[in-house]
Amino acid sequence: MNGMPDQVLITEVLLRDGLQMEPVIVPTDDKLRLAYGFLKAGVTSLEIGSFVHPDKVPQMADTDRLATELCAGEAASLHALVFNEKGARRALEAGVRHVRLIVSASDGHSRANAGLPTRQALDRLRPAAEALTDAKVQLEATIATAFVCPFDGETPPGRVVDTAHRLAGLGVSALHLGDTIGAASPWHIRRTVTAVQDELRDMPLGLHLHNTYGMASANVWEALHLGIRRFDAALGGVGGCPFAPGAAGNIATDDLVNLCHHAGIATGIDVDQLVALRDELHALLGRKLDSALAAVPAAPAPLRVTALSDIP
Repeated sequence: MNGMPDQVLITEVLLRDGLQMEPVIVPTDDKLRLAYGFLKAGVTSLEIGSFVHPDKVPQMADTDRLATELCAGEAASLHALVFNEKGARRALEAGVRHVRLIVSASDGHSRANAGLPTRQALDRLRPAAEALTDAKVQLEATIATAFVCPFDGETPPGRVVDTAHRLAGLGVSALHLGDTIGAASPWHIRRTVTAVQDELRDMPLGLHLHNTYGMASANVWEALHLGIRRFDAALGGVGGCPFAPGAAGNIATDDLVNLCHHAGIATGIDVDQLVALRDELHALLGRKLDSALAAVPAAPAPLRVTALSDIP
């Protein structure tokens, strides 16, 4: 297929984005067991939490402990989210070597999420970026509400491009465009991704997709044709944003791996081990999961393409 990548990098975001909205606070030991399970399944990029105030997001109160234990024997890219310099300092103290900054392209969501409009939120990130860069931490960034905002409506591509340029100026090595409320269509994906690609030709781009309207897989397919090879996903399709009304879960890792493998695109992730982890997650959360594969337990086994050598 013309323009399609032969492999993709999937960042598993269950431990952060997946759990931050759950009414059940998963114990740290269970989070650690899930993390090690993901690594065993072949996940090479794992988001382990966010350094935010525990009163705002109590599900993330143990990020320091998770980071300290997991990063000590790091065998993969273990990411944490920070919003300000204080969070950056905490991440450094915990030994985190891969950090994502996050800023909203729309002022409405930025005020709800960070307490400031976009420009001021970016200014507040500068000391955090400088501290992390000085410590030689790999710095990436996510642009939230890159397509649609729950407060401001559709986000003009120009705002995303401007935000991307400013983040590039902070020294980030990759950018991820977020469909925070899952309202984007393939048309939105093409319009905004191509706008950013045209302006920042050497910047690796990824997508962070939610599945509120069932469009996430279609958006992945569009992005693959645009050459995008980095995607965030959460096992079972869990997740959401506490500061974005109406946001549903992330695109499910199991569904995304299934889609890629049927298209002959390698992910490096073992499907059988992923399904076993999904069953464990179901028991921990005590509710039905949102992935398509979880809803059809008798479905045919997905094609198991895990490495380039496996592609016909």
